[in-house]
Amino acid sequence: MTNVVTPYKNQTTSKKEQVAAMFDNIAPKYDFLNQLLSLGIHKGWRRKAIRLLQAQKPKTVLDIATGTADFAIEAMKLNPTKVVGVDISEGMLKLGRDKINKLGLQNKIELKSGDSENLPFSDNSFDAITVGFGVRNFENLEKGVADIYRVLNPDGMLVILEFSKPIHFPVKQVYNFYFRYITPLVGKLFSKDSSAYTYLPESVNAFPAGDEFLKILNKAGFKETKAISLTFGIASIYIARKLK
Repeated sequence: MTNVVTPYKNQTTSKKEQVAAMFDNIAPKYDFLNQLLSLGIHKGWRRKAIRLLQAQKPKTVLDIATGTADFAIEAMKLNPTKVVGVDISEGMLKLGRDKINKLGLQNKIELKSGDSENLPFSDNSFDAITVGFGVRNFENLEKGVADIYRVLNPDGMLVILEFSKPIHFPVKQVYNFYFRYITPLVGKLFSKDSSAYTYLPESVNAFPAGDEFLKILNKAGFKETKAISLTFGIASIYIARKLK
C-alpha cells in the first residue's frame, strides 16, 4: 500500500470523499490555475500522451479522472467512435460537459460520475484508457489499477500522465521550491480552497513514481510497461498493455 495523503487534515472522511469535495471547490478556477501554474506545458504533455495511442487506433476510449474533459477532448484526435470520461467530482464534470457542448462533441464524448476503484463498466469494455494527473488521487492505488486492467480490452493500451519528482540539480531544487511555496500561494490567491494546492505537492511526494509505479502496473497484470520522463523529470507518461 502507498501512503495515504488527504486534502483536509482536520476531517475524518475518506480520501475519496475529500478529493471529490476538493475538486468541487476548485472547479471554477481549475483550468485557469492549471494554465497559470504549469505555464501551459501540461498541454504538450497531454498531446504527447495521446500520440502514443495513434498506432493502437482505438475505437473506444475511457478517460479516468477526466476532470474538465481536456484529455477526453484531446483523445478525439484518435478518431474513436466513442470516448467516455469518468470522475467523482460533479463540479468538474459540469464544466467538462459545458466545454464538450461548446465544441459540438456531445454525441462523441460522454461524461459520467464514476469511482476509479469501482468503474461502472463491464469487463473488457475499452480499447484504450487514459488517466491525466489522477492516479495519485486514488484512495487505493492498487485497487484502482486492477479495475483499470479489468475494463481494458485484451490487446488494449493504458496511458497515464502523472507528476514525478525530478532528481537532478538544479531542476530538483527549483521544482521543490516552486511546488512547496509558489503553488500553494498562487492557489490560495485564486482559489477559495487553499488546502487543494497544499495537497498537490504532498500527493506528488507520496506517489510511488517511476519504477515503483511500474511494479504496481505489473502486479495488476499489465505487460510491456514503460515510463517516459517529461521536462527534466517534472512529469512522466506511463504506458502499459493488457495482452491476450
